[in-house]
Amino acid sequence: MKVLIVKTSSMGDVIHTFPAVEDARRHRPDVSFDWCVEEAFAGIVGLHPAIGKIHTVAIRRWRKRLFDSDTWREATNLRRALRACRYDLVIDAQGLLKSALVAKQAAVPIAGFDRSSAREPSATWFYDRRYAVPRDLHAIERTRRLFGMALGYQPDLSELGSGIVPPADGLTGVSGRTAVLLHGTSREDKKWPVADWIETARLVVDRQMTPVVTWSNEAEKAVAEAIARAVPQTVLVPKSPLAVIAAIIGRSAFVVGADTGLTHLASAFGLPTVAVFLATEPGLTGPRGPYASTLLATSGRRVEPAEVMGEAERLMERQTLGQTSKN
Repeated sequence: MKVLIVKTSSMGDVIHTFPAVEDARRHRPDVSFDWCVEEAFAGIVGLHPAIGKIHTVAIRRWRKRLFDSDTWREATNLRRALRACRYDLVIDAQGLLKSALVAKQAAVPIAGFDRSSAREPSATWFYDRRYAVPRDLHAIERTRRLFGMALGYQPDLSELGSGIVPPADGLTGVSGRTAVLLHGTSREDKKWPVADWIETARLVVDRQMTPVVTWSNEAEKAVAEAIARAVPQTVLVPKSPLAVIAAIIGRSAFVVGADTGLTHLASAFGLPTVAVFLATEPGLTGPRGPYASTLLATSGRRVEPAEVMGEAERLMERQTLGQTSKN
């Protein structure tokens, strides 16, 4: 059976779909998977060994150039590519009108959430099979249940694995253990103060580890440079492709991150991951993993660097104990 997954964005949503793929690998070894995703996240999908062909869309870019001939040519080429693959089923794991329209291009039956479960009920107009999944569950569990119903099995929700493996490359010329500090995020109210990132970097150095900071735009670059200036032992990674950043994260001792997709990636790798949430509730979309923890800034309470470092040490100790018990 040949199945196309449609989950186009965002990075965290894409990563939340991996456990459902792992369930399907165990219960339905006869199924092969391809994926349709936003071009920016193709490298993330490529981390999963069970995914075959990756089709890319550029909905964000296309919307800005709706009447451009290149936009229509790319959309037409996508439709041809999807139909040429002759899928048996499409699973729209996103539940949005835009994802349903992409799924429709494959011209085969589409499975998705029912009207009470989809994020945008209008998406269900395009589905051939609709499944009820409670909306008060974590996004990972919702997707796992959807896949199970669409493919005819009951997922074991007591187990959680993403199946992804970090790329082989990583930091060169850096000895010892590293801690990646993921300070960048899309909204100002999600950003931890620069002074707190600097203090966290100092605490990392105090523990004989090397802090690592990355950036993807000029605002993030300014923060990363401020951390590196204040704590000279910090490694400032130049702007790099997502696969390179994934490799650096995947080989770190632990990760501290804001509410951002790369924090979800760290937890999916099974790393000790401390997520700092300042303006959003992590309940239904927060990082999940065997060694992931979220510190939430409630009304009138700050998340302190010492608290973050203490939580990271607790998670690293738990990881060590878990590895010892397996051996």
